[in-house]
Amino acid sequence: MVAGLEKATSGTLLLHDKPVGKPEASRAIVFQEYLLFPWKTVKSNIEFGPSLQKIPKKDLEKIGRHYIDMVGLNGFENRYPHELSGGMKQRVAIARALANEPDILLMDEPFGALDSLTRESLQMELLTIWQQTTCTVLFVTHSITEAVYLADRVVVMSKRPGRIKDIIPINLERPRYREMYVSNEFREYENMLKEIVWKEVGDTVL
Repeated sequence: MVAGLEKATSGTLLLHDKPVGKPEASRAIVFQEYLLFPWKTVKSNIEFGPSLQKIPKKDLEKIGRHYIDMVGLNGFENRYPHELSGGMKQRVAIARALANEPDILLMDEPFGALDSLTRESLQMELLTIWQQTTCTVLFVTHSITEAVYLADRVVVMSKRPGRIKDIIPINLERPRYREMYVSNEFREYENMLKEIVWKEVGDTVL
């Protein structure tokens, strides 16, 4: 609904005090699947959104170079998706979304298909990238650890029908760093969220 791909069955969804309607470049999405254009290079995938806005080629080149640098894909700009690892594909997907300079970046379990080490690495990279932008990130995850590490606020949803069960502010310092994972404060947030989730699911399996 935030992306404008689904209509609300009731109520009104507002962004900057205006109702959300059809999809717009101001709301970009990164899915769990990479969804890159397989016939386009890294550079062409990243430049796709801005190219639809009829941006001059010279400026388009600058945009492509900027986001290739931002996600650390120098040297891979002319590679095709089938030549990239999963983590690299997701970097391209993030860069392609950010190239439209969105107000909101919607991320639907973007690291869920990756191995744990790549996932941790991309979490840290995402925070670095986010600090270089002005957009808000709305991030969906089933990982409590990921939620605590990335978020300013964690919104816990109930079982079906999905409802907002709780909103927990995460008051960890920024910039975040890897050592936080083993800090007492980090573990307290993890345990707090686990308690909320366990009470919600009861004896059912997550």
